[in-house]
Amino acid sequence: VEYLERHAGFRFRPYEHHPDYRQELPGAALGRRPLEPPEFDGRLLGERFGEVAWPIRELMLFGAMMVTRGEAATLLHAGRSFRASALGVNLIGRYLADRIRWPRGTRLVLGNALVARLYHALVQRNVPVWREARTKRLLVSEGRVRGAEIEHEGRAVRVDARHGIVLAGGGFPASAELREKYLRKPAPRHTPAYEGCVGETLRLGLEAGGVLGAANEDNALWFPGSVARRRDGSTAVYPHIVLDRAKPGLLAVGRDGRRFTNEAASYHEFTRGMYRSGNVPAWLVCDRRFLWKYGLGMVRPMTFSLQPHLENGYLKRAASVEKLAAIIGVDPAGLAETVLRHGEFARRGIDDDFGKGGSAYDVANGDARHAPNPCLGAIDAPPYYAVQVEPVPLGTSLGLSTNEHAQVCDAAGATLAGLYAVGNDMHSPLGGEYPGAGAQLGPGMTFGYLAALHALGARQQSMERRAA
Repeated sequence: VEYLERHAGFRFRPYEHHPDYRQELPGAALGRRPLEPPEFDGRLLGERFGEVAWPIRELMLFGAMMVTRGEAATLLHAGRSFRASALGVNLIGRYLADRIRWPRGTRLVLGNALVARLYHALVQRNVPVWREARTKRLLVSEGRVRGAEIEHEGRAVRVDARHGIVLAGGGFPASAELREKYLRKPAPRHTPAYEGCVGETLRLGLEAGGVLGAANEDNALWFPGSVARRRDGSTAVYPHIVLDRAKPGLLAVGRDGRRFTNEAASYHEFTRGMYRSGNVPAWLVCDRRFLWKYGLGMVRPMTFSLQPHLENGYLKRAASVEKLAAIIGVDPAGLAETVLRHGEFARRGIDDDFGKGGSAYDVANGDARHAPNPCLGAIDAPPYYAVQVEPVPLGTSLGLSTNEHAQVCDAAGATLAGLYAVGNDMHSPLGGEYPGAGAQLGPGMTFGYLAALHALGARQQSMERRAA
């Protein structure tokens, strides 16, 4: 963090009110552990701004404007709060000005801001970045990885590595074949991860003599996702991370119409609950009041016309709980009983079944204005609605075995000189768990930094030995 602040102009700030996901474990923090990157002005990249990939479009306002999680929560009160209304005016004003020249808003936040700022730092230092490139194989001689054969813009190019090669291809969430081979069953059908994350860099590491780490419980980092077809025919995968599941007045049920986990649990643990209980897929159920106030997946809050979502089958609607159950294929009696039982929990403010709203993490994602429990609300305002969710890999946690310097190791634990793996190409340093925000970006950046330090140090030591 100090290095990036000194050399790349970062000013990370702690996320004040973002508790660790696993509050039941000793040492869990109530906030300030995750670091949030500052917003970045994409206009600083000039023509290169178009080289920064878009975030998930369904998480952007108007399909092209980024907001932080905190801003999204504030904007829900626009029209009822001067602060929320002023924020909306400022953000929309900037966005409209951007759209005169740019295909999307240039005010970048979250991971997009992080990537764009890092890229800007490379551009400023004239570091060459090859796009449209694919590494075909690593070049190994005398027990050391010494270079790579790369296909770049249709040409075969040999690149000699003076210090080492770092594999950072993002694991394999976009490979249907590897999802089927290594992930839980039924294997996930979709991912919003970059389409190039298909395990090619893992293959390179294995061919060079590396091995995969021991399998985790899941081999993936999960979220429950809902799927719809966009107007252009592409597939939209919406991540149900924090905006709806923890809000009061929503249930998640399986085929028997009954709940199977705490709806407000972290996206990783919620999806684990789907697999552990055999409820793949599952359904998120709410009523008219909830849908208007909080939205549900791709259905935004205060949406006047639901017809497009109903017509494409994304959103299901019925006049009664029993009729909704028949439409979505779950047990009507089970769902009716679940809704009634949940209503009693909401009245008392205590979830006797799964403890929803009983942890700081749950409460942080609920509605602080709702009492007695910010995560529990009655479902009794027809019509009733449902959206189907299924397991979706945000990333994979099965990767190449490495040591503390991010060096790739062979089956005997010996390091492969000159070869490193970081990010989701590295076997999860957290054992496949997902303890809090940044559990992918944090280790990825940290071990990238450590890999570079080790490669430069190893090179220097080698030169000194030869000179001696």
